[in-house]
Amino acid sequence: MTAEVNDAVAQAFRDEWGQVVATLIRITGDWDLAEECAQDAFALALRTWPRDGVPTKPGAWLTTAARNRATDRLRRAAVGAAKLREVAAMTHEPTVEADEIPDDRLRLMFTCCHPALAPEARVALTLRTLAGLSTAEIARAFLVGEQTMSKRLTRAKQKIKNAGIPYRVPPAHLLPERTPAVLAVLYLLFNEGYSATAGAELVRRTLAAEAIRLARVLVRLMPDEPEAVGLLALMLLHDARRETRLSASGELVTLAEQDRGRWDAAAIGEGVALLDGALRRGRAGPYQVQAAIAACHATAASAEDTDWPQIAALYGRLARLTPSPVVELNRAVAVGMADGPAAGLRLVEALRESGALAGYHLLPATRADLLRRLHRDAEAAAAYREALELATTDTERRYLAKRLDDVEGHR
Repeated sequence: MTAEVNDAVAQAFRDEWGQVVATLIRITGDWDLAEECAQDAFALALRTWPRDGVPTKPGAWLTTAARNRATDRLRRAAVGAAKLREVAAMTHEPTVEADEIPDDRLRLMFTCCHPALAPEARVALTLRTLAGLSTAEIARAFLVGEQTMSKRLTRAKQKIKNAGIPYRVPPAHLLPERTPAVLAVLYLLFNEGYSATAGAELVRRTLAAEAIRLARVLVRLMPDEPEAVGLLALMLLHDARRETRLSASGELVTLAEQDRGRWDAAAIGEGVALLDGALRRGRAGPYQVQAAIAACHATAASAEDTDWPQIAALYGRLARLTPSPVVELNRAVAVGMADGPAAGLRLVEALRESGALAGYHLLPATRADLLRRLHRDAEAAAAYREALELATTDTERRYLAKRLDDVEGHR
């Protein structure tokens, strides 16, 4: 099997998994069957593409293969002619009403975000079925154990089956109660693409692009929901820096060291305009506040021109809206830049003593940076070593190792 075919299958998985699974769920109504048949389709691709070549439209090929597998499974299970007719209908696109969003992935998101499901389960299930994230990846995103997450996913699927939750974008009057969970799904999906939780690849561009695409669809569906607009603005403002986050050799480049001339000015302009429109509605939520923080960075002419007092104040507001130790850690960074490293370190030490972020590599990494700036190199080196042990991507480990070498060289 050639490396090119392996790469093509891997790329097809990133690009097409969510669409294949969502389409099968729409037709069969069986979540486990949809995932299993999608997996079978990718396995078939690994066997046949080396012989027949990579198809012109991998997504269509994979959907057809998965559909055929589902047809065979259902026929063997003798579920009845009606169900078989539904599966056969996959060869024809259904008629879409004018007020519907013709995207199975968006239907899948709203189904996963049904209020009958626990909030954590809604997000986790969508990331598993829509984005194809592994259980381990989702568990890390939630800072829980893999076994805990596996049980959560199983219970969520069973709940959908037993409750007969419909696979659809809900009517307009039900949209508000589903929106927070849908936004959370998009946010985690973008974050996993923007900064992967594990592996050799820090940036998974397909996931980030998919999150932005779905966010645009959601904004078209709910143009009067400022948090949906705020989230899209946040994604665009972060994604504008994507090409500068890694060096040509794949090394991590910090925000202060990035070439701002290579940032995507069009994405920044769109993000700022969206944010301004959302804020004018007078209902600033956490995504709008985070977008405002991102806008402070994106519009600063240089790292030295960054308005750190404003960013620290915005993090203070975000902490009141959505209290969390991660927000407090980010506020500590901003305070450390606005008021000096000693002020930031006091906040970090309080977080460390609380144990709220135990096992989270950015806590010791942040502490190490503040100690380095205070010229406490021996303590900084110990903190960098702690962060190195906890980091889950190769890119971050290399960055931390370089920082460790730097402070050890000063001793």
